[in-house]
Amino acid sequence: MIRHSVYLHLLIALICSPRISAQFIQVDDNYTPQQLVDALVSGSCAQVSNVSASGWAGGSGGPSFGYFTAGSSAFPFSNGIVLSTGFAASAPGPNSSLLSQGGSGWGGDSDLEVALGVSGTTNATILEFDFVPLTNRISFDYIFASEQYLTSINSPNQCNFTDGFAFLLKPAGSSGPYQNLALIPGTNIPVRVNTVRGAGVCPPANEAYFGGFNPNNSPVNFNGQTVILTAEADVVAGTAYHIKLVVADQGNGLYDSAIFLGGGSFNATTDLGPDRLEALGNALCNGETLALDATNPAATNYLWYRNGVLQPSASGNPVYNVTQPGTYRVEVELNGSCFSRGETVVEYLQPIAATTATLLQCDTNSDGIATFNLLLANDLINNNPQLAVSYYTSLTAANAGQQGTGFISNPGTFTNTTPNQQVYARVESQFGCFGVSTVTLSTSNNTVSSTMLSACDDDGADDGFYSFDLTDAQTAILQNLPPGLQLRYFTSAADALLITNQITSPASFTNTIPTSQVVYARISGGSDCYGIATINLMVNTFGEAIEDETITLCAGTTISLNPGNYNTYEWDVTPTVNTPTLTVSQPGVYKVTLTNTTGCEGTKTYTVVGSGPATGADITINDFAGNNNSIAIVPDGVGDYEFSLDGITYQPDPFFSNLSSGEYPVHIKDVNGCGPVYIQIIYVLDYPRFFTPNGDGVNDYWRIPFLQGQPDAEVAVFDRFGKLIQQFNGSSRGWNGTFNGSPLPSTDYWFVLKFGNGRTIKGHFAMLR
Repeated sequence: MIRHSVYLHLLIALICSPRISAQFIQVDDNYTPQQLVDALVSGSCAQVSNVSASGWAGGSGGPSFGYFTAGSSAFPFSNGIVLSTGFAASAPGPNSSLLSQGGSGWGGDSDLEVALGVSGTTNATILEFDFVPLTNRISFDYIFASEQYLTSINSPNQCNFTDGFAFLLKPAGSSGPYQNLALIPGTNIPVRVNTVRGAGVCPPANEAYFGGFNPNNSPVNFNGQTVILTAEADVVAGTAYHIKLVVADQGNGLYDSAIFLGGGSFNATTDLGPDRLEALGNALCNGETLALDATNPAATNYLWYRNGVLQPSASGNPVYNVTQPGTYRVEVELNGSCFSRGETVVEYLQPIAATTATLLQCDTNSDGIATFNLLLANDLINNNPQLAVSYYTSLTAANAGQQGTGFISNPGTFTNTTPNQQVYARVESQFGCFGVSTVTLSTSNNTVSSTMLSACDDDGADDGFYSFDLTDAQTAILQNLPPGLQLRYFTSAADALLITNQITSPASFTNTIPTSQVVYARISGGSDCYGIATINLMVNTFGEAIEDETITLCAGTTISLNPGNYNTYEWDVTPTVNTPTLTVSQPGVYKVTLTNTTGCEGTKTYTVVGSGPATGADITINDFAGNNNSIAIVPDGVGDYEFSLDGITYQPDPFFSNLSSGEYPVHIKDVNGCGPVYIQIIYVLDYPRFFTPNGDGVNDYWRIPFLQGQPDAEVAVFDRFGKLIQQFNGSSRGWNGTFNGSPLPSTDYWFVLKFGNGRTIKGHFAMLR
């Protein structure tokens, strides 16, 4: 009987609309535990015993386990058994209500809690039995469905609850722990609500195994479900095992979950090993044979199929030797009563193509022996960069692929032992498939031209380093050689032979050894070495540093400028002068560009400064100041002058101080040697502060010394009452102390000195008798 009494409206819908009800699964909850196990293990070649079931077994809603059929719905299993944390009869769709069923006294399961790593389970439904497999592998197909696949959250902690289930296996009668077979493929993670979940209101997890959130018209009345998953394990044929299938709520009895097991999906299978696929990295190599072994002591016959076609020649044998790709299946008849089946898919990889090659290396001494970079043959043999290439000195070693005798551990620097020696390249894929090719090591001793590149170190550093364009040597090196050859550049002959440490920017190569360096140009045709040419790099310098000069040119004269001995000269005058010597008669800046024997240029600048003798001077005399008299000289002329009052000691300062009265020859000399020296006599004047007209011939006259140089000067003497006593000019002997021939008394007298330029000096003196 199919029980639908829980939901009256669903019952009415099923009665009134058979077309609609057919869209959902149908559940019969009257099956006994034995009938449920029979539905699960039908035809499995396993001997089943000790069947039991527990859960919600009576009362309102009916038991929590039952048998289902898909009918015309889209449910993935056509039939099977369902174990629920609610009522089995509530499992059919539509997904129009939230299932949270079961009584308050319905407990959980400690074995499940251990398997899932949770606590607080409730509403557990369990189906368990003993079985003896006749094969070495068992499996179940299942779908896990739950109301806890939420599309909205009523409680902030709801995502922390996780219903789950387990397929627990252990040897019958063992007290040891169970093995949980319900795991996320390829992991040890148990399948439960929070380990397989799609993106929604709760965080997603392992979405590839989530079948989706169910719509309202879903075949089952659960919010979401997984894809079809398989629980499987290796077993020992003929050994008794105990299996326990259990599902439970966690945390509380709300939001029911269920496990759907495909009818007849409990299979005791024959393990033929994993699929051998390129995608899995274990496909077979071309020519390889794979032995599929289905040996079973209980077998009475073996039927082998390739791509669904029976292979009569192989049938009856426990081992099938695979030599070509295909899907292989075996049906093992056990004890004449059932069949155990196994299947595997085998792919073959394409054969590894490895063509023969020849490496042509340059031979510096023509003995047929050279150092080879065997890695240059990689692209010649097989240009697939995903293939590994290793080299050996013998074909046997290459086929063995061992890094022992015959293995070449230094393929980048291998020296052949005989001319035209053959070595062997093993080309191997990531799957271990390989091919072997022969590489012949030949040498060439072609004559090639070498050349030189020179440059002047005109980059401002003058350190012997310069940036060369090495490709400038290409024409000279490749002339008269066969077309199609190419140059690669290296700083050592060894690198050129092995094509290592190549100069990556030959158009801007700065020598690493100052002044001179040899660079090696490998002349190549593909990987072949036609020859190695040398390029001598020379960095020339102009030589000693040229000092610029400043030279004096005396007015009215000429000078000759000569920088020394060089190859060429070019003076920057108009018109251009190219002689070593340039004669100039005018001050200015003269620049000459010079080249030496290496063709390097240098420049020298002459700064010609004009000079000449003084042609006059404006001399300011500050006299009548006792011994503090001074003069200031302003010379006339274009030179740079120094000054002297005795023609011996010169000073650059045109000012002289602390002078007593007297006659002074002012000398003005050009410091650059332009002559003659300009001389001008000057007089520094002062008056005596007293005189003694006593007739002794000493100081009998009062006069102003050196006034004779001022013939237009006039002196007037007055007594203390302002009476004019005497007048005389600069050439006079002076006043003798008389007035109209009579001596005047000893006292102070005053004078007024007037120069022709209007200058007036006043003072007083004493007459002592």
